[in-house]
Amino acid sequence: MDSYTPRSGDPRYAVERYRLDLDYRPRVNRLAGRARLDARVLEPTRELRLDLVGLRASKVRVDGRVHAQVKHDSHGLRLRFGRELVAGERLELAIDYAGRPGPRRSRWGRIGWEELENGSLVASQPTGAPTWYPCNDRLDDRASYEIDIATDAGFFAAATGAPGAVRTRGGRRVRSFSIGVPTPSYLVALHVGEYAAYDFGRDARGRLVTSPGQARLVRAAFAPVPRMMRVYEDWFGPYPQEDLTIVVAPEKLEIPLEAQGMATFGINHTAASEQRLIAHELAHQWFGNSVGIARWRDIWLNEGFACYAEWIWSEASGGPSIASLAETHHAELRRLPQDLLLADPGPADMFDDRVYKRGALLLEALRRTMGPTAFRVLLHDWAVSRRHRLVLPAEFVSLAEGLSPSPLDALWTAWLEAPGLPELPVLPPGA
Repeated sequence: MDSYTPRSGDPRYAVERYRLDLDYRPRVNRLAGRARLDARVLEPTRELRLDLVGLRASKVRVDGRVHAQVKHDSHGLRLRFGRELVAGERLELAIDYAGRPGPRRSRWGRIGWEELENGSLVASQPTGAPTWYPCNDRLDDRASYEIDIATDAGFFAAATGAPGAVRTRGGRRVRSFSIGVPTPSYLVALHVGEYAAYDFGRDARGRLVTSPGQARLVRAAFAPVPRMMRVYEDWFGPYPQEDLTIVVAPEKLEIPLEAQGMATFGINHTAASEQRLIAHELAHQWFGNSVGIARWRDIWLNEGFACYAEWIWSEASGGPSIASLAETHHAELRRLPQDLLLADPGPADMFDDRVYKRGALLLEALRRTMGPTAFRVLLHDWAVSRRHRLVLPAEFVSLAEGLSPSPLDALWTAWLEAPGLPELPVLPPGA
């Protein structure tokens, strides 16, 4: 169990593939589905647990047979077995379920399924996935996905994954999506609305999904995305996902959010001043979604890198330089409480902006210590060599030390293990 989310997930098994067959009626916010999980037992046990919140399972099958020993509580399903399951054993779990989905309360606010005026969206980080499908909601349990979603006429569905066939079933439109890269439950998203899809232009991968009435505004705001991709590929290596879908809802959203090969924004994020957020969410396709953390305490490896990528884009696009942005944010952090350990911020503070900015400043301290050339090799090697792998900070430390011409022990201690904000090293000439 992850100590930051102790009531989520079951370490006794892993899911290798999810197959979700969903039917959603947005006008009444009614979701019905069948989830099939190809599971592998990791340790001997007589019980498995699935996370499911706010929805009711009507039938559970194990390897095609109805399973009667099921207990349903407010956190999910407990499946009891009349024998001990052995490590390495494989099972197919099939769950029929339905209900009116909605967000769950958490220490980070209301997360998960969100009903909108004309549709819905999903914002699962970190424990919102069970509000719309039964899952093993663990950060370190990554699987492939196949998703079919049926909706009413006039509504468009976009799910995480590469889009596939579109067909009609019983007068309803069914869209298919697939995710072939290993993906944790919190990075799977679904959007339903009165949307249409628009491409980014010739030779640019992916699509924008938004309401036709705001398409011109949205396409103009997100026009830099192909160039952002080129800048990031130069720094971090080839785009690591199978697809890219950016969804812009007609509502204002407090924050944008990434999913695997997908990012979600509100109409308020189309302002020119919000372009850094587009850069941030796109960078997560490398850091967080491809190079993935195994523990929530290490979230600076996601957010610090994505924040630093904002500064890379700013400099590449003619805005303030990496160095000047680092100095600005360092001065801002000095005015905030100095009581956060980047190596273990605690669950209440893992989404604190100090984690994001201090993680980015650690990278700038590395650049100034190692030199810009070795630093770029470090970021590129880290993203490419750990593509779609779970990582720990010690791996990044080891990689950096192997490339740095200067010792780094004091840097790690100061930035990761001490609450006080260290000074940035002096900027070397030409950096």
